[in-house]
Amino acid sequence: MAAADSVSKGVGKIFLLALMSLFLVPLGTWLFVRYAEPQRDQDYLAAIERSIDQDKRLSDSQRQQNKEFFRANPPSSTCDNAAPDFARYRAAVCGEYSELWQFHLARKISFWALVAGLGVLLAVLALGAIAFVNRRSQYVSFVLGWNLLTLASAAKVVVQGAMLVWLSFWLTAFFFKVYFVKIIALAGIGAALAAFYAVVCIFKRPPRATGIGGETIGAEQSPAIWSHIRDLAKKIGTAPPEHLVAGIDTNFFVTEAPLAVGERVLKGRSLFVSLPLLRVLDRTEADAVLAHELAHFRGGDTASSAALGPRLVQYDHYCQMMYERVVTISVFYLMNMYRVIFEFALQRDSRQREFLADRAAADAVSPAGIVRSLIKIAAYARYRGEIERKLFERDLRHAGSLGIAQQVAAGLAPYATSAQFVDAMKTAGIPHPFDSHPALLERMENVGHRIEEKDYGAVVTSASAQSWVADMPTAADIEQRLWAVYEQRFAEMHEQSLAYRYAPATEEERAVVLKYFPPVAFDLKGGKQLLVGYAGMTLPEHEQRMPWDDVAGMKYNDGSFGTADTLEISHHEKGWLGAKTTKVKLPGLGKEKERFKAILGHYWQRHQISRQSDNVQQ
Repeated sequence: MAAADSVSKGVGKIFLLALMSLFLVPLGTWLFVRYAEPQRDQDYLAAIERSIDQDKRLSDSQRQQNKEFFRANPPSSTCDNAAPDFARYRAAVCGEYSELWQFHLARKISFWALVAGLGVLLAVLALGAIAFVNRRSQYVSFVLGWNLLTLASAAKVVVQGAMLVWLSFWLTAFFFKVYFVKIIALAGIGAALAAFYAVVCIFKRPPRATGIGGETIGAEQSPAIWSHIRDLAKKIGTAPPEHLVAGIDTNFFVTEAPLAVGERVLKGRSLFVSLPLLRVLDRTEADAVLAHELAHFRGGDTASSAALGPRLVQYDHYCQMMYERVVTISVFYLMNMYRVIFEFALQRDSRQREFLADRAAADAVSPAGIVRSLIKIAAYARYRGEIERKLFERDLRHAGSLGIAQQVAAGLAPYATSAQFVDAMKTAGIPHPFDSHPALLERMENVGHRIEEKDYGAVVTSASAQSWVADMPTAADIEQRLWAVYEQRFAEMHEQSLAYRYAPATEEERAVVLKYFPPVAFDLKGGKQLLVGYAGMTLPEHEQRMPWDDVAGMKYNDGSFGTADTLEISHHEKGWLGAKTTKVKLPGLGKEKERFKAILGHYWQRHQISRQSDNVQQ
């Protein structure tokens, strides 16, 4: 229930932010104009009536008639009145680029922006609904949604950017009778950058091939396993894969998308098999898993994924770029709303695909085989995750082989008979790189074969009479190579995490921290420097280092009109007017500004993580 509430709140927040990105600026503009126009009309009418009162050529009755005419036809109403009789009046009060002309144009643009926003919202909801119909409609929905939202987003940032620039002048000019050039310039620059990024990022392409750690196994290397896979494919009623990839990840999968394996990019049908999992599955259980995967070929699942997958990657890549650039974050909110709706459609379809593939495997092999394989795979993945979590949480660097495979092999049976095993299995999932798999109990019910929770341990500990690894002569060498590479990367990531976690307290710990967080110097004008290190900063006007413990927060202020950028550092101590601050001028930082911000934030984050680690240990 709590998880469902959390999902509902998350989705609600996404929709709220999307609605704000669509309607907040145009609605704010429209409301401001609706408020300001009557005020301007009153000012204009007051001036007109003073002019009428001062006109000595008019009689009292004429003055009254003229006043009544202008009151009945306020100045702002002339902007929409094309009657010839109003031409002179209109030119006087609503001439091109005049105040009322601007207000009138802003009102029309904001109104139609609201209408267009409503149209985009309805289109997104309609396309989202179409995605739930079937797999073909998903593809159509996504292609149309991708094209619509990129065009709508580009138009939105241009129109709303123009509104913000206009508001940056008129809000202060109307309410306070003053305007600020700096605010207008910042709004204009932000609007221009947003429009530029929204258009340019559409054409930036992400990597097309999905990478996987593994090695290909040819038919000449393992003819027996290839012959068996072909027989299974024939039994399922589909063409066999063109590539067989063996690895050490805890899953099996098939794909027709380009797959990067080492230096090669495999195209066409690929089947990935996990060698560690094949060792714990007997041949019947392995056959059930392989039949399940091959059934995805038969159902067209991989073909549709291959067609849709690259577009999803491109869409997500674009959304990420919009999120990372602050000026375009409103684009992210709008596009993310559709992505969330589409993801729900994908997950529902994915569940249906998995159920169909499970039933196909049950028919081709046996219901018991597919259920037992699911239990073993979930248990292995869960236990391996526990082993790796404990290794990663160690406070000492790893030296030599980690022996992850050996630890899992030795500890899996005791783990399966432990008290916490059944509870852990209740939330265990079947790992898969492309799909969201249904829960284990649902999959059992789907194939009509259920194993009680109390019997899970017996399934996991049952010895494999014979595995398909025996028919793969190169399997042992492949595993050895892949585990060596995997454990080296694991140790490197662990060491990098230690660089964040260490205070440091010893010379050995300090060496680890300095490896990833060496002192970085930034040259400023006048031969001065600002030095950033893991322990703090040495400021250009100070000889001693300012420890990170003395820093409560930082704010980078861009200079303007020849003034230098500044770094404003707030401290924990209180001053006369609030928190004590130190302002550091940064003349001559120039092109190093972005690098300085990144490194400063990086080192400050490291310090905060290390302090949190100290508190946890204490």
